[in-house]
Amino acid sequence: MEEEKKNRTRWLHLRLSEQEYEVLQQYFTNSVCPKMSDFARKNLLRKPIVLKCRNASLDELMTEMIKLRTELNSIGNNLNQAVKKLHTLSQISEFKVWILSFETDKKMLFTSINAIKNTILNVAEKWLQL
Repeated sequence: MEEEKKNRTRWLHLRLSEQEYEVLQQYFTNSVCPKMSDFARKNLLRKPIVLKCRNASLDELMTEMIKLRTELNSIGNNLNQAVKKLHTLSQISEFKVWILSFETDKKMLFTSINAIKNTILNVAEKWLQL
């Protein structure tokens, strides 16, 4: 923090070729430095630079998990709509029996969906490195 409080009054002008700038920009993009000047300053003063590190297979897993979560939410919504519709038909005795047995299945499904959502959330936190 005290590094940010110092007044920087000296300028350093530097010319780069297009290729050199692209390489520098790529390194900067892979770092966690908020500004190019911070990145350059740390490089010039040989201070440690923290780089972003992404696991490609985990990125692919997260993409699939997000699709799975979306699909599970859709299934849950469709299920709720079907049950609400069936509850309006509760005058017929066969539907009452089916609805009661279906409620148990519904609870099991939603328990599974919540477990999957929690797993996705845990993987997402690791993926985002929170």
